[in-house]
Amino acid sequence: MTTLTDIPTGLARRFYDPTGSRYGFPTYPFQSAPAGLATRRQLRAAGLRPGGHDPVAQILWRRGKRLAYLYRLGLAQPKRLATPAQREAIAKALRARRTCRTCGLVQPYYIPRRYGCCLDCHGGHR
Repeated sequence: MTTLTDIPTGLARRFYDPTGSRYGFPTYPFQSAPAGLATRRQLRAAGLRPGGHDPVAQILWRRGKRLAYLYRLGLAQPKRLATPAQREAIAKALRARRTCRTCGLVQPYYIPRRYGCCLDCHGGHR
């Protein structure tokens, strides 16, 4: 049961709608989400992911221009780890982005797409 002390005051009260009657989805103001719910960013920081489950509530702030969905912590699953083959493919793709098509050298930076070659081959002019 919600008591009067649970309801935020001021501008935040506008976004307090735990039943979803106003916004069609349970809504809470910034930093007022109930325990057991977390945003995607909070899940990621804890090494979790939503696990295919839909959000159960939302947070609104900045006059309703910012929105973050909330997921149940109890339904969250551990983050999946890339397999060795996936990590190898990613490393190969990133190395290709650093390899100059003109001289074939691997540079310590990504080759600018607008030039298509390293800065040495392009002449260093921007």
